Amino acid sequence: MNKPGFWNNPQEAKTITERVSILKEDLKLDNKLKTYADEFRTYLSLFYEEIDLELAQEAEMKLQKVAKELSKLEIRILLNEENDRNNAILTIHPGAGGTESQDWAEMLLRMYLRWANNNNFKTEMLDKLSGDEAGIKSVTIEIKGQYAYGYLKSEIGIHRLVRISPFDSNARRHTSFASVFVYPEIDDSIEVDIKDEDIHIDTYRASGPGGQSVNKLDSAVRITHIPTNIVVQCQTERSQFRNRENAMKILRARLYQYYKEQKERDRQKLENSKKDISWGHQIRSYVFHPYSMIKDHRTNLQKGNTQSVMNGDINDFIYAYLKWKHIHK
Repeated sequence: MNKPGFWNNPQEAKTITERVSILKEDLKLDNKLKTYADEFRTYLSLFYEEIDLELAQEAEMKLQKVAKELSKLEIRILLNEENDRNNAILTIHPGAGGTESQDWAEMLLRMYLRWANNNNFKTEMLDKLSGDEAGIKSVTIEIKGQYAYGYLKSEIGIHRLVRISPFDSNARRHTSFASVFVYPEIDDSIEVDIKDEDIHIDTYRASGPGGQSVNKLDSAVRITHIPTNIVVQCQTERSQFRNRENAMKILRARLYQYYKEQKERDRQKLENSKKDISWGHQIRSYVFHPYSMIKDHRTNLQKGNTQSVMNGDINDFIYAYLKWKHIHK
């Protein structure tokens, strides 16, 4: 990095510095593991010797602390797949059900924004289409920070809500569905071939309740990738240029994922997970009535504090999924 001319190629320099940063972090992680292992052996020895009650109690507290830190490091070690370290692009779409499912989609959006904030990730709204009465028809956000994609890939699938609907004058119980898809943001150093002749770009006026506050010009951008029929859109910025830039970012991520799955002959697996935004395909159920419980159907993890989960406390579900996925590889 100190070599003359290192910064002449900014993109290559950025790639190298990021790689160095990753290696330093891995080295720090390795040193942490060795330190914790030494501490664990020391405190375990003291705990069993029981020199005195006070020392034994201190050793027990230290053991619990070290065990907790080791559990966190175990999760980090599991995040070793390609693109796990990348930023994440997350999209939410409501299922059938109109206002009820659109409101559920917005509740999920709030949950992920709270999760990101609680875990020191930055977020950017790339596209949001509000519902006619309440909720959202679709939303795409970028979640920035190391391992954002690695953590959030656990959320891909159908999320089911059971509650007394606030939109039903008869206070009946409703079941709603929403789909969550997550793509890794692709670094500029990774080439995704997007030919000008393969894309069709439409501009239009931003719509929905927030449309007028964006502006009254055709600032919204929709890009169709003709060979794959992938369509992305962005309308959150006042500038058409910024909306186009963000839309291309989303398209790059989706195309990278598309071609990766095609190459690995694994696309059918993803299609099965996207099959229907309906009953029988959910990865997680959120039950608010007649009892309170959230259950992940892959890991069987259950939590009774629904309010905490909806406020972004989903790390237990994420960690359980990563361990489950590692076992079921």
